[in-house]
Amino acid sequence: MKLFTDQLGISHNFEATPCRIVSIVPSLTELLHDIGLEENIVGITKFCVHPFHYKSTKKIIIGGTKKVHYEKIRLLQPDIIIANKEENTPEIVAELSKICPVWVTDIVTIEDNFEMIKSFGELFNKRVETKKWIEKMEFALNDFNRFMQTKQFYKVAYFIWANPYMVAGNNTYINEMLKLNKFNNIYQNREERYPEIIIQKMRIQGDPELVLLSSEPFPFTDEHAFELGRFTHHAKTIFVDGEMFSWYGTRMLKAFTYFKALHEKL
Repeated sequence: MKLFTDQLGISHNFEATPCRIVSIVPSLTELLHDIGLEENIVGITKFCVHPFHYKSTKKIIIGGTKKVHYEKIRLLQPDIIIANKEENTPEIVAELSKICPVWVTDIVTIEDNFEMIKSFGELFNKRVETKKWIEKMEFALNDFNRFMQTKQFYKVAYFIWANPYMVAGNNTYINEMLKLNKFNNIYQNREERYPEIIIQKMRIQGDPELVLLSSEPFPFTDEHAFELGRFTHHAKTIFVDGEMFSWYGTRMLKAFTYFKALHEKL
């Protein structure tokens, strides 16, 4: 019997290494694949789009991140279910816990991400693989920090939703990625993590120089960009890849390359 503790501080006992995995977190599905656990993943969500071939292979789609099919998951007889505090509700986690242990991740900072990857190495007996990924990401992070030394700061607003308009606030992984890029989030002092805002007040609430429109979870259009631009003093509106700002796990390695290209266009 081995005892492991997830990022919520909840302890889980396993008699053997968990073999049958259900992932209800898209970015962690990608991580599980990257550390060599493809054959162990038996269930994924409809939003688990990386690696691309997963949806056309044997993987069972068990719903989304906010609404899962409990009976489908139960029939898969998983040894463990991978969840996330932000993406999956406490109610979902509680119901899934009746099926098998639910490992809940909680990632806000880059250190949280490294800690999570290391814990997966121990939990799934993939220590060598996770160590290699962490080392590659630490090297890329240091390289990116050197790249950013000569870059200027920008005031930004990072939009994730419209109707109503919502932005990324403080205590979010997105905000950590913004800070890494010297993007000063004008909404980072809000109490809510993803506050709803009145766009007509953008100028008096910080007047961003850059308005970033995330590719997920909302499909922003040129019409949204035009509308938002009307309420700033000539801010530059940019459509950005939301996965690079919000997906943790191994996606962070690709994010550094993406961020460099983004800064070259500013």
